[in-house]
Amino acid sequence: MGTVSERTGEVVVLRHGQTEWSRTGQHTGATDLPLLPEGEEQARALREVLGRRRFTEVRVSPLQRARRTAELAGLPPTAVDGDLVELDYGGYEGRTTAEISEELGRQWSIWRDGTVDADVRGESLADVGARVDRVLARVRDRLPDGDVALVAHGHVLRVLTARWLGLAPEAGALFALPAGRYGVLGHEHGRPVLTGWALG
Repeated sequence: MGTVSERTGEVVVLRHGQTEWSRTGQHTGATDLPLLPEGEEQARALREVLGRRRFTEVRVSPLQRARRTAELAGLPPTAVDGDLVELDYGGYEGRTTAEISEELGRQWSIWRDGTVDADVRGESLADVGARVDRVLARVRDRLPDGDVALVAHGHVLRVLTARWLGLAPEAGALFALPAGRYGVLGHEHGRPVLTGWALG
């Protein structure tokens, strides 16, 4: 049986609290929206439970909704990480899945259809996967010393979770993460696993 000193830390992935667009289901990439009062309360409510962990590093997206969530949740950033920004939705920015589907005349899914056709010019899931692989490479070395928090956005954190588990970026479809909730990525017998999800 391993000792406490041999414990490997966990990665806590925290989606920012509610904004106007996350409440209405509008895709929010680079649009720098503030938290709603409800979103601020969601973040404050996490302070106690996350305060029980010893974080060696807190990496935060540069967008204000993530930075404010980290602040209110009691997670002072050690780094602002541009690789944690939300997916670039291109021409689908600010639009809902229902609106996009109606325009296309078929059910649209970001996980299947993406945002990189000639009219939309968004970011591919493969590119997001490459970004989050860089984030994971940066944080893995810190885990022997304690936990790491990543405070960012829904789609980028879902892709990151898929990549942690060794899955393709498209497998992020399996990991719905509501605003103001967090997941925990850990290890079991040396293998990356999901140890908690949509907590908060």
